Amino acid sequence: MEGSLADAGSLRCLDENFPAIPTASGLSSTIVFQNNDKVMNIDREQISEVVREVLNEEQFSRGLAKKVVIPEKCKAAVLVDKRRMEIREFPVRKIGDDELLLKVEACGICGTDVHCFQKDPFGLIPNVLGHEGTGIVVAKGKHVTLDSVNKPVEIGDHIVTSVMETSEECVIAKYNPLDSNLCDDFSVYGLLPDEPNNHLNGYFGEYMIIRPGSNFYVVNGMNLNLRLLIEPAAVVTHALERAKLTGLINFRSRVVVQGCGPIGLLMIAIVRTFGVNNIIAIDGNPSRLEMAKKLGADYSLNYKDYNGAEELKREVFGLSKGLGAHFGFQTTGVPAAVSNIFKYIRRGGGVCEIGSFVDSGDCSINPHKDFCKKEITLLGSWAYHAWDYPNAYHFLQRAQCIGLPLEELITHRFPLDDIQKAFETNIAQKGIKIVVEL
Repeated sequence: MEGSLADAGSLRCLDENFPAIPTASGLSSTIVFQNNDKVMNIDREQISEVVREVLNEEQFSRGLAKKVVIPEKCKAAVLVDKRRMEIREFPVRKIGDDELLLKVEACGICGTDVHCFQKDPFGLIPNVLGHEGTGIVVAKGKHVTLDSVNKPVEIGDHIVTSVMETSEECVIAKYNPLDSNLCDDFSVYGLLPDEPNNHLNGYFGEYMIIRPGSNFYVVNGMNLNLRLLIEPAAVVTHALERAKLTGLINFRSRVVVQGCGPIGLLMIAIVRTFGVNNIIAIDGNPSRLEMAKKLGADYSLNYKDYNGAEELKREVFGLSKGLGAHFGFQTTGVPAAVSNIFKYIRRGGGVCEIGSFVDSGDCSINPHKDFCKKEITLLGSWAYHAWDYPNAYHFLQRAQCIGLPLEELITHRFPLDDIQKAFETNIAQKGIKIVVEL
């Protein structure tokens, strides 16, 4: 297109110095470009506009972040009552020598966030939620030089974090570091109470302060969508590591994943990435079952099409040589579903429960038929520990390499000012992963 900036990506600059100039300041009034046999003149103002557009999404990347003026105040979404968010302004305090200040890019809404939004089960109101986020380092204390896997950390780096270290008094963490998630004082950003001197404790705000002792990871090589999936990916990474302890997960295993919300779908993806070739997905939402097939499920069963768990059991057995699945992952958080999953597992098989992050009530099983007679190996999986994070982002990279469309999990995006609508959309199950962008 002659005389237009639309072809700027295919233009050759005749000014040899131009490629080395990062901004339009200091350029001569006119620069000459040649596109094939056509020559056009572009004035400095036009070049400035192009540069601004190109750099817009990376304005806080390394180099430019050093020039960012950190505001005195910022906006954050505060859960002020059940089912009610309010946008408030808070001061951006000066960070300490062992802290980081993040400019938040975006954060996904987790099922735990929804429980907090609806029922406040942890008694946190008022507080800033959000733990499935990612941000850019815009200030760091002088003692912060390396991330949790010893990568250098600099201004402008993209990082993820969720877990804070437990106290030195915790016996579990002291003697079994890989069980630190079982500590009573296990803390996660976005699930912290509000504090007078620090309101920026969650990702649903423009800025967030990373405190001393926190685990964080530099993930510059991943795009925004994948970075937003790292935290939920850590949940399924931990669950898979737990399941592997049973010896029941291998290339020939038949695996049931019950529940195709974000965690269930990522569970399917990680099991497929690990090499399992027979995966049965169970859910009641057709669109989520369709996504399950995209992410590696061989069979998708809508439980609403069957007359109860016994009929669905016969279908699962029919897909698993008449014996039932070797292993099942229960991800729904629904007590009735917990009762049912034992029916789909063969004798000598195993079950991992990862869906019950809050108390949703009791369930009943037949101890003889469902558990004892089958000699079931039952595992619980609670959140994750610090070392699940590196495994999680390597899983996401590998899954993408084998063609699993993980980024399609993100179906809705809302600005911070519309966070109330974002939560209502999530509750209505109108999408899969709902993201708040800042």
